[in-house]
Amino acid sequence: MDTGIAIIGAGFSGLAAAIRLRQEGRDDFVVLERHEEVGGTWWANTYPGCACDVPSHLYSLSFAPNPDWTRSFSSQPEILAYLRRLAREHDLARSIRLATSVEAATWDDAARRWVLQTSGGTVRARFLIAAQGPLAEPRLPDIPGRERFAGTAFHSAEWDHGHDLRARRVAVIGTGASAIQFVPAIQPDVGTLRVFQRTAPWVMPRANRTISARERALYRRVPAAQKLVRAGIYAGREALVAGLAKHPAVLGVVERAGRAHRRAQIADPELRRKVTPDFRIGCKRILPSDDWYPALQRPNVELVTDRIAEIREHAIVTADGAEHAVDTIIYGTGFRVADMPVGEWVEGRGGMRLADAWAGSPKAYLGTATPGFPNLFLLLGPNTGLGHSSIVYMMESQLAYVLGALRAAGEGVVEVRPEAQAAFTAEIDRRMARTVWASGCMSWYQDATGRIPTIWPDWTWRFRRRTRAFEPEKFTLTPAPAAAEAVTA
Repeated sequence: MDTGIAIIGAGFSGLAAAIRLRQEGRDDFVVLERHEEVGGTWWANTYPGCACDVPSHLYSLSFAPNPDWTRSFSSQPEILAYLRRLAREHDLARSIRLATSVEAATWDDAARRWVLQTSGGTVRARFLIAAQGPLAEPRLPDIPGRERFAGTAFHSAEWDHGHDLRARRVAVIGTGASAIQFVPAIQPDVGTLRVFQRTAPWVMPRANRTISARERALYRRVPAAQKLVRAGIYAGREALVAGLAKHPAVLGVVERAGRAHRRAQIADPELRRKVTPDFRIGCKRILPSDDWYPALQRPNVELVTDRIAEIREHAIVTADGAEHAVDTIIYGTGFRVADMPVGEWVEGRGGMRLADAWAGSPKAYLGTATPGFPNLFLLLGPNTGLGHSSIVYMMESQLAYVLGALRAAGEGVVEVRPEAQAAFTAEIDRRMARTVWASGCMSWYQDATGRIPTIWPDWTWRFRRRTRAFEPEKFTLTPAPAAAEAVTA
């Protein structure tokens, strides 16, 4: 199959890219989605209690608002329904190939094409938009004996709904964003529940209120009202940047709110000690929940803070020598974010893999383009993640830049200059050094080299301003042969 643009992934980023291309009058694209339906991470993650920790009104495309959110923080089924509606209303089905995984993508310099090997055959495209997102590949911990476990084990992103948890002896490894949602949801059903915590997270009140039918009716009749609410939420979230990225001492106010939340929900001083973080708030992801602390205090729940030494056939053994008998293990251990899997199967000019070009630490100009990989655009690439607001905002900003690049390239080739990326990376690292994310804790924001390739260390409106218009001076633009010959003539 030959096409103008190949988009990998039909989640938020892939669907948004397809919609914006169609709005530009382009129909020369195909979306390749490995799952059986659209939705990306919101299709794959179906664990009990799955929801977004970004306010609903901010977690939608600005040009496709959803007036029908029923909660201030939306659940997975609602978000998936929203994404399905986007695909339906913008007639994207005819451009999406479902159940089609991309196994390799190689730049053919002679043909000026990307050649994609997929489970459905070969696809050739002038441009490649990698929109598979950062939460695509589950990460399993490197614990001795993990493969020996004789019971049922699965990652939260690959929930085994056929496994009945009633009366089971369940172990949960991890206390991150997914675990604090599914632990309270499954606690009433399981026999015993042991939660293995490596690091206590900062947990803040969630205040997930119902959005009334009257409010939803107002948003449908007066879209400007919802836009005003969205702007207010954005401004409130953006205020956190002052502490997260500029002056971490300012976060003392937020820390006091977190401590008050713990005191209000936990009476036992020993448990409170166990769940008290030993790092500055924001260094790891801040987690909103009103039912995490109460769940840890239920009679059938035990919080284990000793390090896991090994996993045996029917037990987890901790460093203190204790053997915890379990028959089910659920890994709430997150995703491969800092070591982006896309780097392993994308090959640019000269057969170089992205992973080799990155040398252990992903880098891209504006999180979007990498030298040596012509006509490739990454959505939600290096240093576009956020610790305070909606990633959808960043992705939309990138899309404006990518569309400008496509217009400038035409039928030709566009490639970011090495010096542009080098200067951008140096700027990112310089700004990152004074942020809370670089304040000393270990987190999934960091890569194996200790660098932070995941987070944008500045105001998000500055990222939008920088991506508003394509910068041809930062790129090498090579016209198509016919166009070049016409210019020469």
